[in-house]
Amino acid sequence: MKRRKVKKINIENNYREIIKELGEDPEREGLIKTPERVAKSMKFLLNGYQADPDATMKQALFHEEYSEMVLVKDIEVYSLCEHHMLPFFGKAHIAYIPDGKIVGLSKIPRVVDAYARRLQVQERLTIEIRDCLQKNLNPKGVAVVLECSHMCMQMRGVQKQNSATTTSAFTGLFLSNDTTRKEFINLIK
Repeated sequence: MKRRKVKKINIENNYREIIKELGEDPEREGLIKTPERVAKSMKFLLNGYQADPDATMKQALFHEEYSEMVLVKDIEVYSLCEHHMLPFFGKAHIAYIPDGKIVGLSKIPRVVDAYARRLQVQERLTIEIRDCLQKNLNPKGVAVVLECSHMCMQMRGVQKQNSATTTSAFTGLFLSNDTTRKEFINLIK
């Protein structure tokens, strides 16, 4: 994906126009700095476009003969739905079974953030995380489960405030070995 510099002033001007179109006065006291604040928020919430998840992984790859499951669970996930630009958030649970290489543990949540801080759908986010680990570690298997609440379902549309969405993506032993997959599922409960 080609990275480009985000022009905050353009975002500010566009939000000022949106406020006007909604029938509000962008110059009134409570709104005068809103376009600037929203532009700053969007730059932060969507900074994943400036990230390189593969480079993040490659910063901390180590040769190690450990061959049991490595699990990082309950990783906070915050993203924006690409359909409504409303937040979805929850937890990611990510495991892999090394095959001669491990990665620094902090890199796994960084990869999650790099993909989540983009306009997303949960299904693609799950697959992108899985594929990044598979590509960079070449492990015996990768497991990714995301459990998220979507504001586009909770505060608009069907308005189901208690709904949650779970997605999963597996490779290797997590696909082919029921015992391995069950161990992962039990560990994330």
